[in-house]
Amino acid sequence: MEAALWTEKYRPKSLSDIMDQEEIVSRLKDFVKRGTMPHCLFAGPPGTGKTTAGLCLAHDLFGERFQDAFKELNASDERGIDVVRTTVKEFARMASLTSVPFKILVLDEADNMTGDAQSALRRTMENYTNTCRFILCCNYSGRIIEPIQSRCALFRFTPLPEEKVVESLHRIAKNENLKTTEGGLKTIVEVAEGDLRKAINILQAASSMSKGVSEETVYQVVGRARPTDVHEMLNHALKGDFLKARDELRTLLVKYGLSGSDIVRQIHSEVFRLAIPEKTRISLIEAIGDTDFRLVQGGDEEVQLSALLAHLAAQSSVHRSVREEHVTALDR
Repeated sequence: MEAALWTEKYRPKSLSDIMDQEEIVSRLKDFVKRGTMPHCLFAGPPGTGKTTAGLCLAHDLFGERFQDAFKELNASDERGIDVVRTTVKEFARMASLTSVPFKILVLDEADNMTGDAQSALRRTMENYTNTCRFILCCNYSGRIIEPIQSRCALFRFTPLPEEKVVESLHRIAKNENLKTTEGGLKTIVEVAEGDLRKAINILQAASSMSKGVSEETVYQVVGRARPTDVHEMLNHALKGDFLKARDELRTLLVKYGLSGSDIVRQIHSEVFRLAIPEKTRISLIEAIGDTDFRLVQGGDEEVQLSALLAHLAAQSSVHRSVREEHVTALDR
């Protein structure tokens, strides 16, 4: 099995190879056809193809001279004003050596740049528009200062649909001669939440553990409990069996080595699948929020999660008492 990252190995090289995002791809292809483009702001969740789209646009525009006219920087690593004044400015000011009259600079995670750096970047974008086009990739466009936003064409990327992620995983697994189960792929899709890069990384990590990718393998790789284990723990608490629920909590914390924050997030997801009254669900969601806050503030994981299960067990006891009193009143 090759050591190369599959996310790079199977990264599209042309706009025609990009999955989903049809409207965005269509607009970018039009830029290639006309041989010109504005500064661009690519916004959207991680793993939805923002950086890849910039890379493919440059490949289609410059062809074989791609390396001479394209540069990518990760703004979260190089986020200060000095980088804009040196690396960015030096690249932007040099004329293109290709048939296209400008070069392309992609600034990944641009929303992590400092305010001063963004202000300096705005000035650089204004001064070197003739020789360089900027593509700013970010998760939150609101974190980009307004003067930059007004100078860019905005493209909003959306999470990939499940069927597209599964299709991509199937293709990679086939090329790598990797056996997969439907349950394994479904679990990867659920964990990735529309992030194709994350899904591919999980698939590669799972493949290194065994010859086949199953549901169990995926949960081991991502360090998460099976939803059935969390569901069972919550059900025991709902039935008022606090000690049993606490034993299952200790298993998740000690045996599987999960963090308290991870368990809280999974409990939050499972609450919406429980067959409980809506008032109980609302009360539990509020308690989960309080527990999450206390964990962030440094509270002991086992103590805080035990308190959460105790709250759920207490809610169950209250509802049982109310039902018993109602039945008694009816008998009278």
